[in-house]
Amino acid sequence: MLHKMFTKRAGLVAIGLATSTFLYSCESSIELQLPKDPAGAARVAAGANYVPGEVIVKFSKTAGLAGRLNALTKVKGQVAEKILTRLMEQAGDTEGISLVSTSLDVLEAIDALQGLAEVEFAEPNYIYQHNATSNDTYLSNLWGMSAGGNVYGSQAITAWANNKTGSNTVYVGIIDEGYMYTHEDLAANAGTNPFEIAGNKKDDDANGYVDDVYGWDFAGNNNTVFDGTADDHGTHVAGTIGAVGGNAKGVAGINWTVKLLSGKFLGANGGTTANAIKAIDYFTNLKKKGLNIVATNNSWGGGGFSQALQDAIERANQAGVLFIAAAGNGGTDGIGDNNDAVANYPSNYPNSNVIAVASITSAGALSGFSNYGATQVDIGAPGSAIYSTLPAAGSKSTYGSYSGTSMATPHVTGAAALYKSINPSATAAQIKAAILNAATPTPSLAGKTVTGGRLNVSTF
Repeated sequence: MLHKMFTKRAGLVAIGLATSTFLYSCESSIELQLPKDPAGAARVAAGANYVPGEVIVKFSKTAGLAGRLNALTKVKGQVAEKILTRLMEQAGDTEGISLVSTSLDVLEAIDALQGLAEVEFAEPNYIYQHNATSNDTYLSNLWGMSAGGNVYGSQAITAWANNKTGSNTVYVGIIDEGYMYTHEDLAANAGTNPFEIAGNKKDDDANGYVDDVYGWDFAGNNNTVFDGTADDHGTHVAGTIGAVGGNAKGVAGINWTVKLLSGKFLGANGGTTANAIKAIDYFTNLKKKGLNIVATNNSWGGGGFSQALQDAIERANQAGVLFIAAAGNGGTDGIGDNNDAVANYPSNYPNSNVIAVASITSAGALSGFSNYGATQVDIGAPGSAIYSTLPAAGSKSTYGSYSGTSMATPHVTGAAALYKSINPSATAAQIKAAILNAATPTPSLAGKTVTGGRLNVSTF
């Protein structure tokens, strides 16, 4: 296989984005950093939603009590929550970030805080949403796995035929809604936190979360990561990554065997930047404790540039955790948005662990809803009419077809887990390079993605 080095263009200014799902970009040969305060345009994306009356503030280490009070007074605010994750503390950060409630308009408050010596940055608490539209036993429906010989699928069937079906030593974090870990096609692959003792009402691993056995619900601030049929999106994503294969029921994920953990931050009203940061740090902390977490799946978006969120992604990068994200569903008119022209977050963050994913159809076309970007979107994957696991009323298991870059992203996350199962010593950078180098050239993606190709796991 010809090896290629992909680069990401520096200096893009984030202007805004539609409220959509997100993706990430490719192996960078240069280290890119956006400015700490990309002046207004990147600070608040056009059309992005954020929590009224809340601002995320990073106070400087030298601010002191008087400096903090001065800043809070200027915005008629008070600290509603100090977010200092265990991971931040381990990195030597004693300040963390503060969620400040203010009686001012959010943009007015940010303008008042910018430039103060005691404030490193201030930004909205963006609201994120998933983007999927609803339209085994179902094997014949799994074109995304290349059932029926579909050449535009991921070629997972070829990998399975070569006994490449995953490993129960590989973990994936699902940052999304919760997922139905009792689903008949997911239960065997439901991962648990090995550092926590179930049901003893103690924080055994000292990560700040009590009895986080299957993960944590950051939206509800509890350990109940599955809350019923509303967690359909997260359950659908989980099935594409790791529904059990060869069990004569339902569907099959890219990995027949894998361990899934939940970082639920999307609730009935979406999810916030603050909770997304907690979820990312949650999985990074588990990786640093020794859990073999290869990647997190991030099928969500809708906010503008956030320095605090980028910092969390970088902490994951430093720990060797891939951040695989959806490019976004900007195609309300049948043509997706160009992420090179209008930055889409979180997929446009320049961190080297980000992989941004576009969606293709079973005929190999770029899905009409899918965003794209020659420098900002890495690869295409099946995302239209994807069958996977779903929850039904009464805690029953069911299945269905959804579409979106949300559905394309878990194909790539599953690929990362599959590659790690075959190559246990592979680093995050090596896994990313392997996925991008194996991409099959696809006319609809030429000039629309960094690789110009679609996911292909047959050569892993």
